[in-house]
Amino acid sequence: MDGRRSIFLYPFSVLYCIITGIRNFLYDSGILKSHEFSIPIICVGNIAVGGTGKTPHAEYLADLLRKDFNVAVLSRGYKRKSSGFRLAGPGSKSWDIGDEPLQMYRKIAGITVAVDSNRVRGVKTILKERPSTEVIILDDGFQHRRINPGYSILLSDFSRPMVKDHLLPYGNLRESIHCKNRADIILITKSPEDISPIQRRIMVKEIDKRPYQNLYFTSIKYKNPAPVFDDPEPGRDVPGEAGSEDTGIVLVTGIANPEPLSGYLQKRYGEIIHLTFGDHHQFTLKDIRKIGDAWRSLNSKKKYVLTTEKDAVRLREFINIAEPIRSAFYYIPVGISFLNDDREEFDNMIIDYVRKNKRNNRIS
Repeated sequence: MDGRRSIFLYPFSVLYCIITGIRNFLYDSGILKSHEFSIPIICVGNIAVGGTGKTPHAEYLADLLRKDFNVAVLSRGYKRKSSGFRLAGPGSKSWDIGDEPLQMYRKIAGITVAVDSNRVRGVKTILKERPSTEVIILDDGFQHRRINPGYSILLSDFSRPMVKDHLLPYGNLRESIHCKNRADIILITKSPEDISPIQRRIMVKEIDKRPYQNLYFTSIKYKNPAPVFDDPEPGRDVPGEAGSEDTGIVLVTGIANPEPLSGYLQKRYGEIIHLTFGDHHQFTLKDIRKIGDAWRSLNSKKKYVLTTEKDAVRLREFINIAEPIRSAFYYIPVGISFLNDDREEFDNMIIDYVRKNKRNNRIS
């Protein structure tokens, strides 16, 4: 039923709508307080459960802004085993700060990455411990109404548009579709690169953006595989550099929606064994043995284990994986690209906001 559950869950969605509606009314009317801060705060999030590409878009913003500003990224650190405020550092592990924050810390040099489930406390602590911070990116903070961000970016998956979904638990929405009006920018993510003008117009009409909102389309960009554990030895084959006819892979995914990556790799390799795990799955030694068994069962002359960038963060903590499987482990780096030559306009809008806003006020 297109991602929906049993019709018997619909009454619970109505109840959920009432509860979230009351909560948002209390914040919108000022009965519940939203905090503002003296530096620009950019929120990146969605209103749907499941992967819309928040991490690569947050990484894009951090990489864009770090050239001119001191950037901090604040996340809640989903599924970490620690509590309270944590700053990412050289010794951080995924269980300490979460896999996505650790990925950003290792990937983007020169930025501050912190986690705290209490976002207000998190911002205050960042400003206390890193007083030179000039802009904070709230990762997955759209529903966090205790902070009033200066700029909100809302993501919606092209293949699962938020305007065609329903509230939890019948659908996948965390709050009413009308809450999209809080966003300053709406990004339609994971869009096909060959999207037609007609498809674009239909999507824009369905989203029904407000006059103050900008809407852009982005697509996922898969980059060349990189080693999970260490740099490849000189002359060592890398997946994708040679022909795919004699290459087999074990694809390991622990993400919300692995289908786009799986489809991409199926076009490149002749033999694929796909091992799927739950989103943010904490791998065990039993899982590692299962991966090794699948790798050994490949019939291809050349064989590798490919995984996602996020899963690689957790898999890298298994330091005792033996050769030759250890050298066969690679991950697929992910980035984003803007369609219709909109990148420059988007970049300028974000940079201008940060540069001009000494005070964190709404700009809409």
